[in-house]
Amino acid sequence: MIKGIIFDYGGTLDSRGAHWSEVLWRGYCQAGVPIDKETFRNAYVEGERALARERIIMPQNNFHTLLLKKVKVEISYLPDKPDTETQDRWVKEIAAYCDNAARECVEEARTVLEHLHERYPMMLVSNFYGNIDEVLRVYGIRHLFKGIIESAVVGVRKPNPTLFKLGVDALELEPNEVLVVGDSLHKDIEPAEQLGCHVLWLKGKGWTEEEDLQAHPNTITSITQVMDWVDRF
Repeated sequence: MIKGIIFDYGGTLDSRGAHWSEVLWRGYCQAGVPIDKETFRNAYVEGERALARERIIMPQNNFHTLLLKKVKVEISYLPDKPDTETQDRWVKEIAAYCDNAARECVEEARTVLEHLHERYPMMLVSNFYGNIDEVLRVYGIRHLFKGIIESAVVGVRKPNPTLFKLGVDALELEPNEVLVVGDSLHKDIEPAEQLGCHVLWLKGKGWTEEEDLQAHPNTITSITQVMDWVDRF
């Protein structure tokens, strides 16, 4: 019997299950950045490493500000860069596109979260940059969560099950009383199952073809389907 729910954030509530590199790639295409997808993916990876090494994202940064900083870092890793004015235009257009895309997805998720909030205590467990609290507040859904376990704050990253254990403990429940909803089979579903939690995999376009081909019996393709599943456990 489910008594509490843990949600992942990035990819789950803000991109309909798609890996965030896919959202950013669409933003790059929309802005007319003349690169192929492999070049973009290399810049994306290097950008993520840079954000992990350096304190670039601040706790007070909302998602649009995060995107401005993130895209600027990514573009710095492109092999062929245009003039500064063009780079600045790319950054602004990509950040605006991605922020709007995230807002639309969060609005879709809001109805589900509000409905579940009436029945269950909920936690957010996320690999994020230290500003997820501000992101949720700006998007108007922070109040729906009892608390947040964020990798940049606690010093542990998924797929380490410890991150989910912290979420379960914060709910003051046993793992078999908790449902975990996430978009990554490797980072969300598998570690949650190791703990003994129930799981729902929101499957969208992943980072690898291998993950796209994988399957799980508890798979959904829309966040709205969570409400159809919760009473089954």
